[in-house]
Parts: sequence; C-alpha cells; structure tokens
Amino acid sequence: MRNLIKWFSRNNVAANFIMALVLLAGISTWLKLKKEIFPETSTNVVSVSIPYPGATPEEVEKGVCIPIEEALRDLQGIDVMRSTAANSYGVVYVEVSSDSEVRDVLDDMKTRVDAIDNFAENIESPVYEEVLIKNQVLTVAISADANEQTLRGYADRIRNGMLSYVPKKPDNWLDKFISSFSGEAGVSQVELTGIRPYEISIELSEDAMNAYGVSFDDVATAVRASSIDLPGGAVRTEAGEILIKTESKRYSAEQFEGIAVISRADGTVVPLSSIANVIDGFEDVDLTSRFNGKNAATLQVFRVGNEDTLKVANAAISYLQSIRNDLPADVSIEIWNDNSKYLKGRLNLLKKNAIWGLILVLIILSLFLRPSLAALVTLGIPVSFTGAIWMMPYTDISINMITLFAFILVLGIVVDDAIVVGENVFKRMRAGECPKLASWRGTHEVGIVVIFGVLTTAAAFTPMLGISGVSGKIWRNIPWIVIPTLLFSLVQSKLILPAHLALLKPIKPNEKQNIILRFQSKVSDGMEIFVDRIYRPTLKLALQGRYIVVTVFVSLFLISVGLIVGERIKWEFFPEVEAEIISTKVKMIEGVAFESTSEAVLKIEEAAKKLDQNYREKYGEPLIKNMLATVGSQPFKTGFSPITPTGDNLGEVAIEILPGSDRSVTARELAAEWRVITGSIPAASEVSFQSQSAGSGNAIDLELSGDNMEDLLEATELVKRKLSEIEGIIDISDSNVLGKRQVSLKSLLPEGESTGLRLSDVGKQMRQAFYGEEVQRLQRGRDEVKVMVRYPKKNRLSIDDVETMKIRTKGGNKVPLSSLVELEEGRSKSVIRRTERLRAIRIAADIDRGNPNANANQARRNLENNMLSEFGELYPGIKYEFYGEQKDQAQSMEELQTSSLFALLVVFVLMAIPLGSYIQPGIVMSVIPFGIVGAIIGHILMGANISIMSMCGIVALSGVVVNDSLVLVDYVNRHRIRGKSIVEAAWEAGAARFRPIVLTSLTTFAGLSPMLFETDLQAKFLIPMAISLGFGILFATFITLILVPCVYLLLEDLKSLIFKPEKIRNWEDKFRSQGLERLASYDDN
Repeated sequence: MRNLIKWFSRNNVAANFIMALVLLAGISTWLKLKKEIFPETSTNVVSVSIPYPGATPEEVEKGVCIPIEEALRDLQGIDVMRSTAANSYGVVYVEVSSDSEVRDVLDDMKTRVDAIDNFAENIESPVYEEVLIKNQVLTVAISADANEQTLRGYADRIRNGMLSYVPKKPDNWLDKFISSFSGEAGVSQVELTGIRPYEISIELSEDAMNAYGVSFDDVATAVRASSIDLPGGAVRTEAGEILIKTESKRYSAEQFEGIAVISRADGTVVPLSSIANVIDGFEDVDLTSRFNGKNAATLQVFRVGNEDTLKVANAAISYLQSIRNDLPADVSIEIWNDNSKYLKGRLNLLKKNAIWGLILVLIILSLFLRPSLAALVTLGIPVSFTGAIWMMPYTDISINMITLFAFILVLGIVVDDAIVVGENVFKRMRAGECPKLASWRGTHEVGIVVIFGVLTTAAAFTPMLGISGVSGKIWRNIPWIVIPTLLFSLVQSKLILPAHLALLKPIKPNEKQNIILRFQSKVSDGMEIFVDRIYRPTLKLALQGRYIVVTVFVSLFLISVGLIVGERIKWEFFPEVEAEIISTKVKMIEGVAFESTSEAVLKIEEAAKKLDQNYREKYGEPLIKNMLATVGSQPFKTGFSPITPTGDNLGEVAIEILPGSDRSVTARELAAEWRVITGSIPAASEVSFQSQSAGSGNAIDLELSGDNMEDLLEATELVKRKLSEIEGIIDISDSNVLGKRQVSLKSLLPEGESTGLRLSDVGKQMRQAFYGEEVQRLQRGRDEVKVMVRYPKKNRLSIDDVETMKIRTKGGNKVPLSSLVELEEGRSKSVIRRTERLRAIRIAADIDRGNPNANANQARRNLENNMLSEFGELYPGIKYEFYGEQKDQAQSMEELQTSSLFALLVVFVLMAIPLGSYIQPGIVMSVIPFGIVGAIIGHILMGANISIMSMCGIVALSGVVVNDSLVLVDYVNRHRIRGKSIVEAAWEAGAARFRPIVLTSLTTFAGLSPMLFETDLQAKFLIPMAISLGFGILFATFITLILVPCVYLLLEDLKSLIFKPEKIRNWEDKFRSQGLERLASYDDN
C-alpha cells in the first residue's frame, strides 16, 4: 500500500484518469437507471385465484379453496398458506419461505393445482401470479355529462391512443445525447377502471321460450354453433397450397341477432332476434364513478420493467395534451394521483438538501483547513457518489426516495477518511514538509486506521441487509448505496487525493495572505487556542477523575434507555408518511340496495365539500384539488390482494389535496376532521378514513384461527370488547360479517323426484335464468367480451321471480320451481378467510392519532397481557397471531438485533487488526452505547418519535462513531511507543486529534442538517434516521474526546491490578519495539 500511494502521489495523470473514469461511468449509469418513488418490491407471496361466477363464499370455499389447500398442503417452500372465499371468486395466497425461490414454488403450485379433478363445476381457469407492489405512475380521469356507452368509447379511444403514442424526438443535441443513453420513452400498460366491462346479453323470457318451444340450452347451442372461427386445414393444388377455414365469428348484437335458432322443415328459420332481446352493453353489475361531480371512467398508467417513471408520465401527459382539442368541449381529462409529480418533488427536495449539505461541508472544511485543501477533500464526494451510482445496476437498485436519502445520509460521512488524510498532510505541511513528500507520507501514516475505519462504517450498515420480507427489500437500498460510496471514498482518499495534495503550494510562514486565508488562519488558530486553553485542562481534569466521568456517562446512558423503556418517548414502527390522497371506504350491511350505498357515498362527498369550505375560510385557498367517488367498488386497494373489492354494498370517496409543502395541516388531521363532519352513516358496517401513503395500514391487525366456529366467534367478540375498552382505539371491525340474503335449494320434493329430475338439473336451469350461461368469450380489440344467455332484468328482481320460475322436466313440461324443490332462506357469509387450512377471522382496528394517549404498541401489549395470554385456557383450539404492521415490527426488530450483533462482532475484528490487541477494541467500541444518548437527546429536541428508521440510524451510528475513537486510540498508542507515560499519551493524543475528530463530526452533522431541519411534510418519515445519526455523532464527539481517554486509563488501571509489574513491563517493551519499526516507515523516503 505504501508504494502504491507513493506512486500515485507522483503520477497525478493516472489519478485523474481514474477519477474521470468513475465520474463518466457514474453519470452515464444515472441516465440509464429507472426512477421510481419507492423501490419495486416483490412480497414473497404467490397467489392462485379462480373466478366462480355467481357462487356464494361457502360454495367457493368448498369448491375452490379447500381443494387447492389440500393439493398444496405438503408442498416444499411454503411458509404460510391463506385463502379467501368471497362472492364469485376464491384466492389462495402462499407465503414463500426465505430459503426458497418464488418462481420454483409458483411452478410447483401450478403443476399441483392443474392436476386437481374435484373442483366445482362452472369455475373459470386459474390465474397464477407473484404478488407485487405495482408501480402505478398516474391516473387519468375522463369525465363528462354523458351516458356509460359514450364515456366508455372516449376511454377506449384514449387508452388505445396512449398505448400506441410515440413521443417526439428531442430537438437539441444535449437531449439527443441523453436519450441515446436512457432509451425510448412510451406507455406500455394502461388499465381501465371505474366503468363496467363490455358484455353481450341475450335476454330470453319465459313467454318467448314457451311461444317457440325452446330452452336456454337450445339457444346457447345455436349461438355456439353459429358464432365460430375454425381452421379447416389446407388443399395442396398444382398452383400451391390453399388454406380453408370456417369464419363466422359474431362480434356485435346485430350479428348475433341474425343467428338461426330454429330451422323448420318448410325451410323457414326463426332468428335469435325474434326470440330474444340481444343487448350489446355492459356486465350485469352495478358500478358508477364520479370525478368532480361528473360521470367518469379512469385509466391507470403503470410503469413496466425498467421503464422510467418520469418518462412514462411525460409520454402520457404529452399524448393527453395532443388530443385535448380533438375531444368535445364537455369531455374533461384530468391527471390525478400523479406519482411522477411526487417523485419530481422529492427529487428536488433531496437535491436541494444535498446541495446545501455539500456547501456546508465545504464551508466547515474551509474554515479549519486551507480552502484549496478543503476543495480537494470535498471533491471526494462527487467521485464517491458517481462510483456508487456506477455499481447500482449490479446491486439491482434504482433511483428512488430511499436511495436518494441514502446519498444524503452518507454525504457527511463520505469525507471522513479524506479529512483524516488531508488534516494529517496539512499538519506535516505546516511543519515545513514539502507537499510532494507530505502527501504520501501523511496518507500512509494514517492509512491503516483509515482503511479499517471505513470498513467498520461499512460493516455497521450491513444489518439492514439482514432484514427479510417487504421491509428488507426496501431498506436494503440504504446499505447498497452507503457501502459502495464508502469503498469508492477509500479509493479517492488513498490514490486520487494524495496525487492532488502533492500539487499544493508549500506553506510559507511569512508569506503574505489574502483576506480569505487570513480569516481562515484566524479560525484555525482559534481552534488551537481553544484546544490549549479549554480542552487540554478539561481533559486533564477528566483523566484525574476518570471514575466519576465514566459514572456520569453510564448514568446518562441508563437514563436514556429508561426514557425509551418507560415510553416517555413514544415508539412507532414506521414514521407516518405525509399523504396527498385521503380515501374514505364505506361498507354497508350485505344485501342493501345499491341506491343505499349511493346515498352513503353522496353523504361522504358532501362532507368532503364542507371540509374544503372550512379550509378555504380558514386559510384562504381551496384544499381539495380533485375528488373521485365510486359506488360498487373500492379502487384504492390496501394490502397485496390482486382482486379489487367489488359489490353493491361497497363505496369509496378519494380526495386529492394540496401538496404537503403547501399546507400546515397534516393529512391525518384532515382525515379526522372529515370523519367528524361525515358523522354516522345508517346501515354502514364499516367506515374507515385513510391516507394513502407508505407505512399506512391498520395499527392493530390480529387473526384468530381454529376449527371450532362457535369458539372462534366467541373469542372474536371478546377481543373486540377488550379493544373497545382501550383508550384511543377506533374503527374496530372483523372479517366475519354476514353476507347477502340467499335462497338455497335444499332437496327435491316428492313431486320433483317423480319428474325424473335431479337437483343438479334444477340448479343448472336456475343458474341459466338468473346468473346466465356463458356462451362464449370474444376478443374485441383490447377487450374480452362475454356473451351471456339469461332472463331479462325485469324477471330477476324479486324472490317471487325465483319461486315462480318454470323448470323444464324431461318430459317437456314446465313446472314452477317452488313445487319441485324445498327452498330455504338465509344469509351467506360476506367473506370466508382460512389460514393453514383452518377457518380464520381477522380483527382490525386503528388508533386515533389525534389522541396523545393512543399508542398501537401499548394497545397490543395491553391486549396480550390482559387477555390473549389466557387464550390457551379459555379457547384451547384457537390460535392467534398479529399481522400487518405488528408482524413486520416484531420480525424486523428481531432480525435487526441478530444482524446487529453479528455486525458488532465484525467491527470488533476490524478494530483488533490495526490495533494489534484483543482488549483495545473494547475501548473503541465503548462509545457505541453512549452514541445512543445523543440520538435520544436529538429525538427529544426535535420532538420526534423513536421508530424503525431511528433504529437503523443508531445501527449506522455505531460504525461511524468508532472511526474517531479508532484514530484517537491509535494516536495514544503512538505516543506511548515514543516513550510517554500513559496519562501523557492520552492527554497528548486528545489534543493532537482534536481537529480531525471535530471536523469529521461537524461535516457529518452539516451534511445531514438540511434534512434535519426540513419543513416539507414529505420528508417527515426520513428525519428520524437523520436525527439518530446527526445528533448521535455530535454527542459522540464529546464522548470520543473525553470518555475514550478515560476508558483507556481505566483499562490500564485494571491491567495493573490483575497482572504483575514485571509482566506489564515486558508487554510495554515488546509493544514499543514493534511500534517504532512501523512509525519509522512513515518518514522513509
């Protein structure tokens, strides 16, 4: 290493080429990297969903979920298996164990499910997928005072145009150059929501069937036989091969109407139009959407693969601007929930913080070092950053909010090694040494401790790589930015920086200085005066009373821990992320009329308008930018379900509000006010007000499972009752909700059996009449269209219509349904959940964040200690487990603790190597617990809660704080080698390393300070990590300069008590002889 440093210090051209290579590689890689708000993340969950049209949850459970569960019960790689049975579909979710490949488990699942032969009849094909967090870019709302058919036409036209749109080529050479690296832009995936899918409905009445003597089967068979495309092979003629085929597929109502259903002997035919009413319309479900009060359809634009969020958004926006003038004046196109806008804002926010952090670092270095030297040290920041960017494709991470924050996090840390090197070279130059010699000598002198110091910092960030699950896949972005940045900073400080320092002018004591250098000299001299007059006496006093000093520091540490354990500082797993969309979901009692749900949604809309009015009166500007109201669906999904909830009893109102930077009221406070204005909603079983943001979710998410349904229901009610007694708990609900009213065919009556019919024959005819029989599916453009045969809607409105329906017997007679079968009225389940092949009930609750006494962790502990701990005695067959935030919290904290212990072991080893001791690393690492004191003080001063982000900051702090301690202990050893007493060595080393220790701490804090004092609400969830690291490093400076020398002497006191003086002298002699050889090499030419 010595010769390599020396060579580069004398060959600055080589150093500059390396620097240029790293800079160019990083910049070109930046242009190619995909940009997104949060990292694209898989969930280690795979699902198989099977539509079962018209089936109740009980039928879905028996006919879909249980067969799949039994087929997968012993499949290798499955951690947990859950299923959901709802109206018309079933989904089975499999959590893949961490030691298995998701794709392998998915392939094995497909093989087993495809082999199942006892599925219910009339199910559709299984859909297999890996559950991903989708990368939505923006939503386009198309609204007009028009009917559904017209609105759907506009939506189809815009969707098709957007998918085929090719953006204009850039005009200027710079944009062309950039686009050559970053590739083409365009839109690849658009989903239409908020409007019903197309359907061709063939409505067949009893009167028509009686008049023409046909049945549903006759009509369905005729349609299938007449609407068909069938290849017929080929004829090989002398002129060549000629293909032959049948081509009579029908695609519109008019074409279907011409199908001959009856062909008589006299040659006459009866077309479908004479028997049935063919409607080319929409699926037979109720669904409406309103955007800002007008009928609406929405297009959701997604980013696919490595596409850039900003480019996809720009392409979509550019296309919409190009067609606005082609649409009628009453058709409005609005972009909302535009994530690209949030990404731009956050990019600008973090860019601003990075620039100010860089400026502050440069100013601080310039005050205490020569400005030219400070500039060369600061140059390491862009070199290290571009080096890390160069490595990003190899670590499979993108440009996102987490990686950008990681760059700000490491901004002040990255120059620590360069500061130590630069300051040491500067000290030699001030002593009169030539820059060409001082550059490599000073670098080599601190080379070992700098290398191992950087490695310890890198090791401190590795615990974040040990977190599994979704959280782990997100937070791995931080170490994969920090570690490469630190390693490239090592290259910069060891090879490039010495080459640049060698070019500095020698320092001449009597040389005339300009005003900047005079000011810098005064500041630098002022620091030395402070060291001599304040620090040296203070350290001397502390060394004399070292036992008292250590006792005081230990007391501070215990007090800080007590504040956390005693919950004087509130703990939250994930800091609340400020949102710009608030949604209210309402779930009415199952079976209510669609009109009742519409009234409830309208009431919520009116409350939102009142909220906007209140804000306008108070702050003088409107709060709500856009509002989307949906009845019959809840498009803003929570969780990872691939199914969008639909039903007559579901509704949702989502409002887009002012950006967080433009308002002083949080989304949480606005949601609480909206709740109060809305008041109670009659017939509503669940109402929740949520801000759509990362980290959102239910504060309490508990699942009970067991095979005894009575015990399960009783236990559920007990838990809900206990939750209602805990202060601050709101929105308590469970998944065991009664569903719609249902009429079941129980058995054939004697009259029915005498006809020769089976119950399945009756059931099939009833399904054909009311749900309909799917004749075929058509691909019409980009849409799949079902063709259904059923009763007209007017014959499907009451239970009387069911009872009086005519069933066709095998003899051709028509008999009312009620005279053939025993009918039983009841209620179905709304949804059936299962976990590990047992019935399960999910209990959810939230906390009132406006209540200072509300705390999710306290509520959970209260629940566990006062009730759940006794579950084994009360309900022996019932299991319980927390999910959602609680499960993530427990798992993440456990993994973070385990990986942190391993990281500390690595840090210990990395300390022991340069110090050549098994004991002295304990001195260096003694600062780690006390760094936590600074982090706690910082949270108190900033009024922030402790969170998982704070814990990650504390873990990272442990590596950063040992750097200064390592350098200090190394200098104490050097003074001892030169023959000074232990007390003198500790005293002199503190003074000698005062400047670099203070500088590294100040630059770290300065790099983080723009983020620490950021007022933008969007940055709120990032601040706790910056608080831990920023304030922790400031307090650690005090610890390093005072506590570390005291602990060093304490260790020597302990050694003198345990070992004999003669043995200690032998150790000292050996220590000095080995050390003198090493010190001599620093001044060797």
